[in-house]
Amino acid sequence: MASATASARGLREIGHHDLGGNGDGMQVMRVGDVLYVGHTGTSRAGTSILDVSDPSSPVLVEQWPAPANSHTHKVQVADGLLLVNHERFPYRPTTPLGPHSAGVAVYRLDDPLHPERLAFWPSTGKGVHRIVWEGGRYAHMSATPEGFRDRIWLTLDLADPAAPALAGRWWMPGQAEDEPPFEPPAGHAHGDHFRVAAHHALLAGDRAYVGYDDANLVVLDVSDMARPVQVGAATWGGGATHTALPLADRGLLVVTDEQQIDGPDAPTRGIHLLDISDPDAPRYLRQLPEPDAAFRALPDRFGAHNLHENRPGSYRSSRLVFATYFSAGVRVYDLADPEDPREIAHWVPEPPPGRAVPQINDLFVDERGLIWATERDSGGVSALQPDDELAALMVEARA
Repeated sequence: MASATASARGLREIGHHDLGGNGDGMQVMRVGDVLYVGHTGTSRAGTSILDVSDPSSPVLVEQWPAPANSHTHKVQVADGLLLVNHERFPYRPTTPLGPHSAGVAVYRLDDPLHPERLAFWPSTGKGVHRIVWEGGRYAHMSATPEGFRDRIWLTLDLADPAAPALAGRWWMPGQAEDEPPFEPPAGHAHGDHFRVAAHHALLAGDRAYVGYDDANLVVLDVSDMARPVQVGAATWGGGATHTALPLADRGLLVVTDEQQIDGPDAPTRGIHLLDISDPDAPRYLRQLPEPDAAFRALPDRFGAHNLHENRPGSYRSSRLVFATYFSAGVRVYDLADPEDPREIAHWVPEPPPGRAVPQINDLFVDERGLIWATERDSGGVSALQPDDELAALMVEARA
């Protein structure tokens, strides 16, 4: 059954699935005619696999539960493998938890609709949060291993996918428990709540652009993935920096600060544009336009979260940016003029039953130009089709 649309411009929903009543969708990725969805964890579902050969009528083929006291909310597919994270959940338990699963599960995709478990790499500690795996020898990710206060960045060697091995890791001084804690910059807006934690990195050549929470952005030289070295950084006073998408051919970087706080009093968490014409010296330019200010008065989260990441095999553009904005749904931006970025399309569904607002969480734009978007509470996954005008622009702007 399709979800009702509250507001839309340039996009319309053509397909929807409630994920078998476990609609807490997180990361989503389409490869061929198969859609892989990780679950936030509240439903206790872990990973869903759907046949989307007919995008207007997705079919749920498999759904795996999450391990006890854990979630498996991220999915990455490349080179005939599916990688799924394992991390303690809830993040901040209010009562003691039992044992949890921590690491990365590796699956073979000989049959893409029915993955077979091949290996598991144990990370120790709280587990792995976000993985980036686009094929080749190395995957990279954020994790909180034993001995660290919060998430660091690390690389995993998949030369033998049946025996993944830790290759390298990097952390900001003060993250290791045997180091003096990191001191926030004097007068920083987050003060005692300043958090230093890697989220994930996206690569442009041998540079990795890592969202690093309240520290904002770190640039690593990964010419040797086993020995990453910091070569740059940038700050802009925002918090919870999440995704840093390099548009390297244009010398631009698009970055989200994730909204993590509910309600009208939440701080601004937006989408930022930086100049990386010098890859090691990012320079802040401006914030992209926010959706209508009326969203600020609503409950739950209003602010940026994820970007479509221009993965190989997906729709790729260095001009159009596709983002999720929680209660403000899906937002599409045109960066034809970096000095005047413009929002050109959006889609906001009605909230799921029993919820005050929707919470659109992640999205993936497939090579056909369809946008797959998840809702993190109970709204499932939707397929969005661009109208003729946006579709034509997407063809023109394709990388």
